[in-house]
Amino acid sequence: MPTHIFFSGLLALCFTIAIATDHSPLQDFCIADSTSPVILNGLACKDPKLAQANDFSFSGLHIAGNTSNAVGSRVTPVTVAQLSGLNTLGILFARVDYAPGGINPPHLHPRASEILTVLKGCLEVGFVTSNPENRLITKVLQRGDVFVFPVGLIHFQRNAGQHNAVALAALSSQNPGVITIANAVFGSNPAISSDILTKAFQTDNKIVNDIQSKF
Repeated sequence: MPTHIFFSGLLALCFTIAIATDHSPLQDFCIADSTSPVILNGLACKDPKLAQANDFSFSGLHIAGNTSNAVGSRVTPVTVAQLSGLNTLGILFARVDYAPGGINPPHLHPRASEILTVLKGCLEVGFVTSNPENRLITKVLQRGDVFVFPVGLIHFQRNAGQHNAVALAALSSQNPGVITIANAVFGSNPAISSDILTKAFQTDNKIVNDIQSKF
């Protein structure tokens, strides 16, 4: 292979990796200024001379989330909205509580990978690879186990035990985005045409309409 082609390909690969996650900060920190009218890819910074310890601290993850909902789980996020010092640092943290049998339904994060560790209970977790294989990679986790969900892939968790479960998750973006598959497909606004969903799911209009009515 000619040398210039090799180095061109290497440069393209490095560039792709470089832009695959949040941009690196250009200063020690950039505490989010929620009052700023400036619109950025992120949030504007307040004067660093005004920084204080509370800008880098959050309290509350010891409090269990309310899992009395249709899916039996609750995500308590620590984003830049709760912890302004996270701005531009490219990370996010969350606590997830699961009732017995509760699920964190199939969803994806378009801008982040996720690493999850079980603090309490037993979780069945998994993700599905992209087309055409659509391979399910799944495992049952016990307390102290860690699992990683690659960026952009559909993944889920289910409480496989008889008692409440708790996990902590970290994501590689301050704004990873979340697309819950069922909500996006059946609860979009305006609704996706039932004719499209009927053909996509190889079912009939009545079933599609029944599902859409739940969202």
